[in-house]
Amino acid sequence: MAPSSQLKSDALLEQMKLHLATDAGKKITKKIGLVYQINIAPKKIGVDEEIYVVDLKKGEVTKGAYEGKADCTFSFKDDDFISVAMGKMNPQIAFLRGAMKIKGSLSAAQKFTPDIFPKPSKM
Repeated sequence: MAPSSQLKSDALLEQMKLHLATDAGKKITKKIGLVYQINIAPKKIGVDEEIYVVDLKKGEVTKGAYEGKADCTFSFKDDDFISVAMGKMNPQIAFLRGAMKIKGSLSAAQKFTPDIFPKPSKM
């Protein structure tokens, strides 16, 4: 199998994994309690997507499709996911522009905000 293209989102989701293990992360898990599947494409939604699961019931991030039915599935281009996660692009605007596609519960989608992501550390 060919090595997957390196997405900018890979690093962010790796940080998210560590963040969910902290006390702040555990509060998020307790507060939200939903499962999100995130499909991230390098250039075009639906093409060569990497799939991640952000499980805010168990407090973990895994690569690969969710076994069962996620509460909500998002599809993004790599750059747009980073923009939304970092709070640079409003999720509603992203949706209206077609930069984000949503499948599943809209009430679950509304709880998926930049607040659940770790803040970038100053190095």
